[in-house]
Amino acid sequence: MFSAKNLSPQKLAGFTALILAAILALFCLIADGRWPVVGIAFGLTFLVSYFLYLYTLQNFIYRKVKLIYKFIYQTKATKREDFFHKNILPLKTIDEVSEDVEKWAQQKKEELEVLRKNEAFRKEFLLNLSHELKTPIFAVQGYIHTLLDGALEDPQVNRMFLKNATKNIDRLCRLLDDLDEISKLESGEMTINPETFVIQDLTRDVFDTLSLKAGTKDIKFSIKKGCEAPLHVLADKEKIRQVLINLVDNSIKYGKASGHTVASFYNMDGKRVLVEISDDGIGMMEDHLPRVFERFYRTDKARSRDIGGTGLGLAIVKHIMEAHHQTINVRSKPDIGSTFGFTLDSGKE
Repeated sequence: MFSAKNLSPQKLAGFTALILAAILALFCLIADGRWPVVGIAFGLTFLVSYFLYLYTLQNFIYRKVKLIYKFIYQTKATKREDFFHKNILPLKTIDEVSEDVEKWAQQKKEELEVLRKNEAFRKEFLLNLSHELKTPIFAVQGYIHTLLDGALEDPQVNRMFLKNATKNIDRLCRLLDDLDEISKLESGEMTINPETFVIQDLTRDVFDTLSLKAGTKDIKFSIKKGCEAPLHVLADKEKIRQVLINLVDNSIKYGKASGHTVASFYNMDGKRVLVEISDDGIGMMEDHLPRVFERFYRTDKARSRDIGGTGLGLAIVKHIMEAHHQTINVRSKPDIGSTFGFTLDSGKE
């Protein structure tokens, strides 16, 4: 169906010239009545109106449209752009131009939104980093100044102060090591060396490594019934060990006394394996879940710092999984517990 909204400049000029020529021809027919005169008037009017209107459109209106496109794409006058302006742009309708401008505006709006979020994240990150660095540094500074002011000569407190200073220095070193590891993961400097191994065996090794720490809270480790059958995965074994250590360590930190940490393994589609680490600890509110993998994000800042850790463990876990081109997610309910699940590629036996 004919629509005046989707006309190109040529069609619009032709349509307008046709109307003007028809009107003038009608007047000539009424005034003169001779068909040859009517035909000549129609033809001349059509041609003059067509070329005049087309010239106006292309040199005044579409020149402005070209400037709009130059502004949108921010390009110099390359051969490709010249071809676009001479051959493609004149064929575009005003509606198509309007649609292009709307798409560009929406794209810029989304880019600005991303920039605002990144700026807010950067400010929060720097604030958290400053706080995380200040805590151990000020503690060490306080112990050393106290020792220099005379406590060094007191055998009852000097060793205790030195031990506490050492603990804070160790915490500071862990923080710097974690930041360095995240930077390497983000920049791609840290390589992934995939190998085939049984994920249950690696998990048992991690359980053994953390068994003493779990014993302080009488937390038991186990593999879910029905998930004992060996599943081979293809991944960087030491990186996945680090992932499991972080997740199991968190289940101990935020687990309840005499609690239980359970590991589950599922063959999803023959191509991937799902690994889940579940605890029956304090859990988290739902509004915290989208942000738990952010650097330094803590659901309860005061309690989390008392428990220890750098606040970067889950961020490292997320980056390791992304380096494997895999995903990680979390489910949690307050006072019920949390489950962290991640996928790995299946490996050949």
